[in-house]
Amino acid sequence: MADSTALIIKRTRGGWNAAIFIIVVEMTERFAFYGLASNLLTFLTNELGQSTATAAKQINTWIGVSCMFPILGGFLADSILGRFKTVLLSSFIYLFGMVMLPLSVTVVARRMREKVFFMALYVMAVGEGGHKPCVMTFAADQFGEANADEKAAKTSFFNYWYLAIVLSSSIAVLALIFIQERVSWSIGFSIIAGSVGIGITIFLIGIPKYRKQAVPVGSPLTRVAQVIVAALKKWRLSSTSHHYGLCYDEDESASTNASKIVYLLARTNQFRFLDKATIIDEIDHDTSTKKRNPWRLCSVNQVEEVKLILRLIPIWISLIMFCATLAQLNTFFLKQGSMMNRTIGDHFTIPPAAFQSIVGVTILILIPLYDRVFVPMVRKITNHHSGITSLQRIGVGLFVATFNMMICGLVEAKRLRVARDHGLIDSPKEVVPMSSLWLLPQYILVGIGDVFTIVGMQELFYDQMPETMRSIGAAIFISVVGVGSFVSTGIISTVQTISKSHGEEWLVNNLNKAHLDYFYWVIASLNAVSLCFYLFIANRFVYKKLQDKADDVESEREV
Repeated sequence: MADSTALIIKRTRGGWNAAIFIIVVEMTERFAFYGLASNLLTFLTNELGQSTATAAKQINTWIGVSCMFPILGGFLADSILGRFKTVLLSSFIYLFGMVMLPLSVTVVARRMREKVFFMALYVMAVGEGGHKPCVMTFAADQFGEANADEKAAKTSFFNYWYLAIVLSSSIAVLALIFIQERVSWSIGFSIIAGSVGIGITIFLIGIPKYRKQAVPVGSPLTRVAQVIVAALKKWRLSSTSHHYGLCYDEDESASTNASKIVYLLARTNQFRFLDKATIIDEIDHDTSTKKRNPWRLCSVNQVEEVKLILRLIPIWISLIMFCATLAQLNTFFLKQGSMMNRTIGDHFTIPPAAFQSIVGVTILILIPLYDRVFVPMVRKITNHHSGITSLQRIGVGLFVATFNMMICGLVEAKRLRVARDHGLIDSPKEVVPMSSLWLLPQYILVGIGDVFTIVGMQELFYDQMPETMRSIGAAIFISVVGVGSFVSTGIISTVQTISKSHGEEWLVNNLNKAHLDYFYWVIASLNAVSLCFYLFIANRFVYKKLQDKADDVESEREV
């Protein structure tokens, strides 16, 4: 095969028998991550003495960095190490960071505790960089695309992959929070470190069952650069005149090597400027007997790969505010709940972070219903194998997220009225006599939004990326979560600065004096603008089309 960067997926084994091992690994990793992140605000404020706003910024920054490192990890996987080795190496780095957590609250001197704790967090972020973009794509690679049964199984895989993540995170939220707050933080941190060790062991046991890739050669990003450079060199050429024709690079055909799986992309009419890279001009024709210069002449397939990436960029931008909304789950949602009545009976008080389990329970209920009831029912109407397209699924979730922030603003406004009516404005440590059950709708709506948008994002950024760049595609999907966290931090800082300059700061430690409700309405407004932009882009999106199936996929353009 002419393309030296192509990855070869072996036709041996794979399927659910292999994917289940990888799913269990991801479950243990997510158990550890959410066991830490869900109650991190409490640790930073109560144990390290940080203010609420500072702790929220610290958490958003850490999550943001954790979600940006996968870009580097995805690049290393797709160009040098391969997904299997990247998952294995990064898992050990992640385990090292996890082991540092209990040490930071037991062995380390108190004056060094904060530094060692944050060092552990960012070692974990490095490990996340390799694990996050590769583990899902490696699991999805266990299902081929040439076999119809495996292709159908892959559609369900993304639903159950997210279901497994939510199940493990829900267990972490329910169990570990009680241990951290009622027993000790060191035992809680030790449990999550042990879970990662168990996950690595299970991953190693499954090695004989995996469908692995050959080690990639060369950077897939080089192919992108070649198309852009070649198109720029021929910018004066008319795309309507082919001169000596177009370069289809027939050597990439699957028929040249029966052991290699190659999917050639059909030509599309978007980003026509890039098509100039495929035109064979006089210089290319004169050197036709030699090996073509990839920086002057690219195949149609290579150009279409670059178009796939360009189409996803505006979609990625439109999802930033959705992820900024999710950042509130681990920060202000938690603080909001801590000031409301959380007692059950006379002696039991629900930890504020435990309410995050409501999100998990919602997802655990909805995903099987979505996969087993909604998809078959809608499939009869749309004739689409997934019921609705990935973009339609994402769009529903974006609408839910916008509506949810409006609900959050209304609930917080009611909480402030109750606090004022009972004279609690200057008593931040007193519980506001308003049931925390008022928070149920916003947690449930987060879960509904995730079922549609998060799973839709995973599927879109896997399916619509070039085959040689799927780890990078997963990294791009994860990075939008990181950027969303950074944007959330930026919004907090901006709101603090502007509101303070007008004499009344909205986000202060005493939420009874703050205006968190106004902040939620700001997020809702930004979400509404982002949703409009998304609808504009999604209605013009062109899905990936293969040369032998171009007509079959055309129907997916409608959103």
